[in-house]
Amino acid sequence: MSDIGHFIGNARVPGRSGRSAPVTDPATGEQAGTVALAAEDEVDAAVAAAAAAFRDWSRMPPLRRARILDAFKAILSARMGDLARVISSEHGKTHEDALGEVTRGLEVVEFAIGAPSHLKGEFTENVGTGVDSHALRQPLGVVAGITPFNFPAMVPMWMFPVALACGNTFVLKPSERTPSAALLLAEWLAEAGLPAGVFNVVQGDAAAVDRLLAHPDVKAVSFVGSTPVARHVYVTGTANGKRVQALGGAKNHAVILPDADMEMVAGALMGAAYGSAGERCMAISVAVPVGEETADRLIAALVPRIEALRVGPASDPATEMGPVVTRAHLERVRALVARGAEEGARLVADGRDFTPPQGFEGGNYIGATLLDGVTPEMDVWKQEIFGPVLSVVRAADARHAAEIVARHEYGNGVAIFTRDGQAARLFAQEVEVGMVGINVPIPVPMAFHSFGGWKASLFGDHHMHGPEGVRFYTRLKTITSRWPGGPAAAAEFGMPVLG
Repeated sequence: MSDIGHFIGNARVPGRSGRSAPVTDPATGEQAGTVALAAEDEVDAAVAAAAAAFRDWSRMPPLRRARILDAFKAILSARMGDLARVISSEHGKTHEDALGEVTRGLEVVEFAIGAPSHLKGEFTENVGTGVDSHALRQPLGVVAGITPFNFPAMVPMWMFPVALACGNTFVLKPSERTPSAALLLAEWLAEAGLPAGVFNVVQGDAAAVDRLLAHPDVKAVSFVGSTPVARHVYVTGTANGKRVQALGGAKNHAVILPDADMEMVAGALMGAAYGSAGERCMAISVAVPVGEETADRLIAALVPRIEALRVGPASDPATEMGPVVTRAHLERVRALVARGAEEGARLVADGRDFTPPQGFEGGNYIGATLLDGVTPEMDVWKQEIFGPVLSVVRAADARHAAEIVARHEYGNGVAIFTRDGQAARLFAQEVEVGMVGINVPIPVPMAFHSFGGWKASLFGDHHMHGPEGVRFYTRLKTITSRWPGGPAAAAEFGMPVLG
C-alpha cells in the first residue's frame, strides 16, 4: 500500500501529524493506500513556501509564466493516460471518463497560457490637461484551492492555471478520498520549470480546510463541494477578510417538451444521469417531461438502455459505468432510493439489485436507477443524491415544468429538449439557473467562458475559469499621472477636477 503525503517546495513531503485516512479502491472495496492528514503546522509550511515564492513569481513577466504553463501542457498532453489511470483507481470512473476529465482541465491550461492577453490593462490619454490614466490587474498573493473527490484533476485545473498565470502562488487541498492526482500535477508543474513554492499540495480533512480559511497570508480561497460546506467556506473565509468563490450542490433538471427527439433525449440522459455513476455536479438527476404521453415515451426509451448498461470495474474496457467512490456513499444512495419508494415513487429500474462481477463483490456498485412519479415534496427531488439515480417528475405543461425547476434551492445547470426555438429561447432567458443547455444535457462552458451556478449552488461574486477567473485572481489598480513640464502649480484646496 502507498503512503500519500504532501508536496511543498517542489518536493514530496511525508506527513508528520500522526493522523491519516485510508484510500480505497472503489472497484474492490479494498484499501489501496493511506493519505496523511495535515496538522496546522504542515498547512502553515505550505503557505509559507507559497508566500516566499510570491515576490519573484509575481514579478516574472506574464509571457515567461505562460511559457512554463505551456511546457506543463505538453507534459500533461503526453501523460494523460497515466493521470487517468490514477483517477480511475481512486474514484472508480471509467478510463474513458477519466480521460475526458483531464481533457477538460487541459482546456483551462490552454486558456491560461494566454495570460499576456488576459492581463492587458486600459489606458486613457488626457483624462485632463496633461494627465493620463491607466488601469491594470495585479495578483492577490497566496491563494488556496479546496477540491472535491469526483474530479481530482479537472477541478484543480479550473483553479490553479489561471491563478498561476495571473502571478499568484497556490496551495491545493485535494479530497482525501482521491489524493494522488494532485501530486502528479504538482510534479509535472515542477518538471515544466515552475519555481519551488509556487504550487504546493497539502493533504488533509476539515482541520486543513479551516486552517487555510483562517491563515492570514491566504488572500483568496476557491472551493467546490457540497452546499453546507460551501456555505461554511464562504462565511468563514469572508469573515477572515478573504476573497471566496465557493461552488456548492446541484439538482440539475432536463425539461422535455412534446416535440423533442425522444431517441436523442434518451441517449443524452443515459450519459448525463449515469455517466461517472452520477457523481458529477453537472449530472442530470431530474427529467421533467411535459405531458403524460411525453413521459411514457421517455420511460419506454430509457428502460432498454438501462437494461443494456454495462456496469463494472474501470479495468474492464467494456464497462460504461463504474462504482461509486466509497461504501458509505453507496449506502447513502441506497437509502435515498428506498426513501423515494416509501414516499410513493415508482421504481421502474432498481439499481440496488445489481450483482457485481465475479471477483469484485466487495466493490461499491449500484446499477442505474429510474424513479417515476417523483414530486417536489419527496426527498429524492430535494436532495442531491450524487449517484446513478434519475427521477422523473411529470409536468402538465411547459409553465408547470418551469415552476418545478424554479422551486428548487439549487440553480446550477438545466437543459431543455425541444425543436421549438422560440420556446427554448424564452426558457433560457427566464430560468433562474446559471448554466443552460438547449438540446445539450451537460452545459459545461468551455474554458474561455466561465463556470458557475446561481442560488445555493454558488457563494461569492465570481464564477470559475475564463474571464471571471482572471478577475477573481487579480485586483484592479488605477494610476493617474501628470508629469511636470513648467512652473510649479499653486496649492489647490478644492475638490480635484480634471479637464
